[in-house]
Amino acid sequence: MLSSLWGWVAEACPDEPPILVPVPLHSSRERERGFNQAELLAQGLARGLARAREVGAPQLEAGCLRRTRATAPQTGLSLRARQENVRGVFSVVRPERVRERVVVLVDDVMTTGATLSACALALKNAGAQGALGLTLARAAPEFPDVAPHPATQTVDDFDPSRP
Repeated sequence: MLSSLWGWVAEACPDEPPILVPVPLHSSRERERGFNQAELLAQGLARGLARAREVGAPQLEAGCLRRTRATAPQTGLSLRARQENVRGVFSVVRPERVRERVVVLVDDVMTTGATLSACALALKNAGAQGALGLTLARAAPEFPDVAPHPATQTVDDFDPSRP
């Protein structure tokens, strides 16, 4: 599965393989935690693709994006508050590493996409050709400022013969 996923990503970048950039923690948060979970995921992905000897295996660029200030945890914030919380928080330390490249941002969980969007904006402003987000998990948000969508069809109702 990893090979086919990366094959799809690499096909989107025929000139140069994409680079992997983990979503950074603020230095104070990383010291407190002792690790950056997104960086560990990106390292594992890079190692796995290298072991599989994938053509166009990615280069890991862990230090080219940084969080310029500490932010409140996103948990419990509304969509708008999450977007505000991360606005202008990320900067590219080594723009030459991302210029004219497709970047695959790696994070552990995506809820609203506010953090990935803020990272992508910083990378594009630094000259990245594009940014894709790759996360281990996707949380289903329940926010008071988002109208609920009643389920009209469940997984149990899925019928592949129906359009």
